[in-house]
Amino acid sequence: MFLEDCEIVENKKIAEDKYILKVKSKEAFRHIKAGQFFMLKSSTYLRRPISVHYVSNDMVEFYYQVKGEGTKYLSSLKEKVNIQGPLGNGFDTNINNKKVLIAAGGMGIAPIKLLIEKLINNNDITLVMGGANKDALNIMERFDTNNIKLHIVTDDGSVGDKCNAVEKTNEIIKKEKFDIIYTCGPTIMMNGIIKIALANNILCYASLERRMACGVNACLGCNVEVSYDNKTVVLKKACSDGPVFDAKYLWIKNEQ
Repeated sequence: MFLEDCEIVENKKIAEDKYILKVKSKEAFRHIKAGQFFMLKSSTYLRRPISVHYVSNDMVEFYYQVKGEGTKYLSSLKEKVNIQGPLGNGFDTNINNKKVLIAAGGMGIAPIKLLIEKLINNNDITLVMGGANKDALNIMERFDTNNIKLHIVTDDGSVGDKCNAVEKTNEIIKKEKFDIIYTCGPTIMMNGIIKIALANNILCYASLERRMACGVNACLGCNVEVSYDNKTVVLKKACSDGPVFDAKYLWIKNEQ
């Protein structure tokens, strides 16, 4: 883990409340895995957990949404930002010659660009991207979607198919067989994807969205319920044990 004062190269609004923050890192960039995150200093507020969107040379990109005073402050920064990380356990990308389905929605799109880069050379990738509307998927302009099978879905049908990521994934799974599913997005979406994966006996990795105050397993505010015997529930921490989990252990039966 590193603490760095990074030069801001870009802090650009790309949708109504969504931004791309690109910073120049001194050392942390060398150690980032797809699915990890950083805690970004936000004035006098608590640090904010932001997923790594992409890494290129010494440049680290973050995709974030302005939801409160902390992220509003981040959106105003122009010169420097202090970052802490990389944190958490990322996606397992040590795979070859596999049929992969990636399903992402909302701000869960954030870690997917780097994930694709880590997988694309040796695997067959199908990508399902979901959002409320066209504006919510402006980030896709920054993706290289060559050599992948792309399915865009929106709630209002303003771009792509008018359905959600769970419905589209279910449709695809009925036609093709996959070895692995990766998913990140709202809880209700991921629960649907996980249930599809389990029903079809497909290995599934889920990156969970949780509120975090510390990011380093100190505040105990990002608890995740898991079960290794389908009976006993154990609490894990999204910040240190995750945010990526093997979905078969996640306790989702009673979540909505």
